[in-house]
Amino acid sequence: MNEQATKRVTMAQAVIAFLKNQYVERDGREQPFFAGCFGIFGHGNIAGIGQALQQMPEFRYYQARNEQAMVHIAAAYAKTRNRLQTFACTSSIGPGATNMVTGAALATINRLPVLLLPGDIFARRNVAPVLQQLESEHTQDISVNDCFKPVSRYWDRITRPEQLLTALPETMRVLTSPAETGAVTLALPQDVQAEAYAYPEALFSRRTWHVQRNRPDRRALEQATAWIRASKRPLIVAGGGVIYAEATDVLQHIVDQTGIPVGETMAGKGSLRFDHPLNLGAIGATGTFAANRVARDADLVIGIGTRYSDFTTSSKTAFQHPEVRFININVAAFDAWKHLGLPLVGDAKVTLEELLTLLDGYSVDPNYRSQAEQLHTAWEEEVERIYDIRNEPLPSQGELIGAVNELSEPSAIMVCAAGSLPGDLHKLWRTRHPKNYHMEYGYSCMGYEIAGGLGIKMAAPDRDVYVMVGDGSYLMMNSEIVTSIQEHYKLIIVLLDNSGFKSIGALSRSLGQDGFGTRYVYPRNGAWPTDTAGMDVQALPVDLAANARSLGAHVIECKTYVDFVGALKAVQTTDRTSVIYIQNDRYVGIPNYEGWWDVPVAEVSAMSSVQAARAEWAATRERERYFLEQ
Repeated sequence: MNEQATKRVTMAQAVIAFLKNQYVERDGREQPFFAGCFGIFGHGNIAGIGQALQQMPEFRYYQARNEQAMVHIAAAYAKTRNRLQTFACTSSIGPGATNMVTGAALATINRLPVLLLPGDIFARRNVAPVLQQLESEHTQDISVNDCFKPVSRYWDRITRPEQLLTALPETMRVLTSPAETGAVTLALPQDVQAEAYAYPEALFSRRTWHVQRNRPDRRALEQATAWIRASKRPLIVAGGGVIYAEATDVLQHIVDQTGIPVGETMAGKGSLRFDHPLNLGAIGATGTFAANRVARDADLVIGIGTRYSDFTTSSKTAFQHPEVRFININVAAFDAWKHLGLPLVGDAKVTLEELLTLLDGYSVDPNYRSQAEQLHTAWEEEVERIYDIRNEPLPSQGELIGAVNELSEPSAIMVCAAGSLPGDLHKLWRTRHPKNYHMEYGYSCMGYEIAGGLGIKMAAPDRDVYVMVGDGSYLMMNSEIVTSIQEHYKLIIVLLDNSGFKSIGALSRSLGQDGFGTRYVYPRNGAWPTDTAGMDVQALPVDLAANARSLGAHVIECKTYVDFVGALKAVQTTDRTSVIYIQNDRYVGIPNYEGWWDVPVAEVSAMSSVQAARAEWAATRERERYFLEQ
């Protein structure tokens, strides 16, 4: 066996020494892949990864308040950087580790690279059960970290120091793959973290991972071109893959050249500027009437970087043309084959560039283009109407969204994730650049907003970051206000208080269930009061503004729309994370604009309201389809 230079370090030191020398390159632009490591220390990682981070301060350590939150920060950072940079996250064994499981699911579902380094049980076992260890009477080879397996794209447990030699390269292969990326989990037994081993020095050499722009099969491209040229009413569905591939410019060229209109998914919003005459806005369950009407009659759907979630397809009711076909451009074959579409498995940017050439001279019928442009104009008039509502006595959510959109800098980034805000924002937010709208809707995780906002601000420190969050999601996780202040990253948090879970309250009422269990009020004689407008209820004595102030934020409390506008102007000059607090009307919503979401209603019930909702649901469900055309 050939002699090679070695370096004797602990397993944990080897992990950090490796990570700090990993680079990524796409289109000739090279950068470190890891921006550092978030961590909360306990007995499962303090003497291993904790000591290694202390010894190597050039690999920046960041302190967080919640393990789930630090994974959200990393995911938001990676999304803002188009998946070309991320963070590692370390936790102790037990609850610290399982707190990260939700974050791992979010990262994997959204295809965002995050490296998780949870502490694990003793590999040598002789002192087991250690504090916080899950025991099993059927095996000794299990811990809570096995929970990460279904929510990780790669999972490994490092029971011997030398296993890093094969595990770490596999980690980077998955993290830097546009098709396979997501959460990667390396479970690190706490005793093995502290063990020394003579690693080959080559493991710690600078290594650059090239992110490929794969091209689809030429024959498939030619077939797609023929389908497009033969179509009468084609529609592009722009997903997150357009933005991650930095394909927005070439998408606009195709739209301008061909006249094919565009509907945008949650992740794809911003693929075109809001004012492009062929941008029909949001599509699907939370879509605009412009996009949904064109989708209904489209004979060809060109999906770009979308996984066709139920919100995008309105639970398979959006596309009603009897012979509708799909062309799917996606780096992942799994998504490219959905709806039995014609798969163009490849990078969105280079695929669109090739289609642009092949479609030279083609354009849609002028009448079809004119219809789409007229729908775009009509939709913009509807947005103006909602922005100009002055609801009394409490402002509506739609008009508050309008104020943030119009008073924020064009370069700003808005972040949201859960509740009624995502649906309203998908319809109403006017995107001015590809990162203007940051929505985590693959997992729609309550509590993502503030942590995600911090990750975005770290990735784009020169931009204003507006965190739009409802009171329910704020109460789930507001801890990273403290971290934002500690690290001097200013967030502008717009806290909309509607006394509970507004989104699920509206859903519950639509199901005939009167908003059961969705409002923050005292129960009456052990029973839950219904959630209807004008209902006499006793509110809880919760002061969210005082809570934010106690965490170190600058807080402005508003009572009216005029107050809110003044606060948006005032926070431009504050010196730290600022919270604008305002109550809004939980019963004033935005129409569904011909979108639908399949939420089954109880088949039998003693409640007449549920019976009526079931009948309506059953009738709409008849429109759900399988897509089998070729």
